[in-house]
Amino acid sequence: MERKVGTVSRGIRCPIIREGDNLVDMAVTSILEAAESEGFSLRDRDVIALTESIVARAQGNYASVQNIADDVKAKLGGETIGVIFPILSRNRFAICLRGIAMGAKKVVLMLSYPSDEVGNALLTYDQLDDAGINPYSDVLTLEKYRELFGENKHEFTGVDYVDYYANIIKEAGAEVEIIFSNQAKTIVNYTDKVLTCDIHTRVRTKRLLKEAGATVVCGMDDILTSSVNGSGFNSKYGLLGSNKSTEDTIKLFPQECQDLVEDIQAQILAKTGKHVEVMVYGDGAFKDPQGKIWELADPVVSPAFTSGLVGTPNELKLKYLADNDFKNLSGAELKEAISKSIKEKSGNLVGNMASQGTTPRQLTDLIGSLCDLTSGSGDKGTPMILIQGYFDNFTD
Repeated sequence: MERKVGTVSRGIRCPIIREGDNLVDMAVTSILEAAESEGFSLRDRDVIALTESIVARAQGNYASVQNIADDVKAKLGGETIGVIFPILSRNRFAICLRGIAMGAKKVVLMLSYPSDEVGNALLTYDQLDDAGINPYSDVLTLEKYRELFGENKHEFTGVDYVDYYANIIKEAGAEVEIIFSNQAKTIVNYTDKVLTCDIHTRVRTKRLLKEAGATVVCGMDDILTSSVNGSGFNSKYGLLGSNKSTEDTIKLFPQECQDLVEDIQAQILAKTGKHVEVMVYGDGAFKDPQGKIWELADPVVSPAFTSGLVGTPNELKLKYLADNDFKNLSGAELKEAISKSIKEKSGNLVGNMASQGTTPRQLTDLIGSLCDLTSGSGDKGTPMILIQGYFDNFTD
């Protein structure tokens, strides 16, 4: 019978992961038990994906707010520091801010507006228009912000992040001053020691700060790049990709985990004879159309993946072929003509009109988004994902 199902994404249940667990064995066992339970078989080029959270948990990659404070104080001097362009997040940044504030006497907090880097809104553009404010040039004090806009709570969380972050800093024992600006150089008018907290624009921001005269410039990726008093760390990303574990600790983005994905791949091959691909994924790279939030608060979608996941898709647009090249065909003739085009397609379709509207993004970004949407971030209990048929096409 002709095959009727294409790509399938399955959430795989597994035990709760604890520090020190053998994640390779647990992943392989969970996948094979799921296959037996549900009556499916593994195939070549299936993709097994593990959420970064369980990788970091197995590694024990945690740090305390005191560890953050000690590193911030050592690297930025412990006096007045500028903290600029943080995202507005209780899970992602609030606990880091507490540690940062514990490592300083005063924090000048500079927020971007009307939203943060990933789209969490303080204000709307309509509010700015009504107030005659130009976000590209105007610098607002807290007093001016309140005079113009009052209290603004986040659409989804119900939190006034301006007040929330101010209280975190004060409760950590530091003085706080809040300003609003989208120009990195603004902060140099207040202090020359700056911690920039943006994620995807951090390299440019650091350059602009140094050009503006800042004497000490750190990013979140420069804090906890090595162990502080026995803490976990991430040598490449520091605090980026971390999130709240307890009221006093964070879980860091996983340390080097290339061996993990390659070991899982090797064990599956040894046990089943199938050559699968394996990746670790964090946030997907999609944008929410309702809240306008780009769901990528991690520095990358995938910190580790096997070699078969390098690159971008190379696909033809079926409806383009049907409506243009083969517009006079139908039924079996149309199917045969399209199948022939797929089988004979070039290995590089860049610039070919028949590929317009396909998705020429990195495979790991595409697959990571599918995984993130499948696993969710709550109580599904499926931190591993098995994707089958992703690399198949109409002819398979």
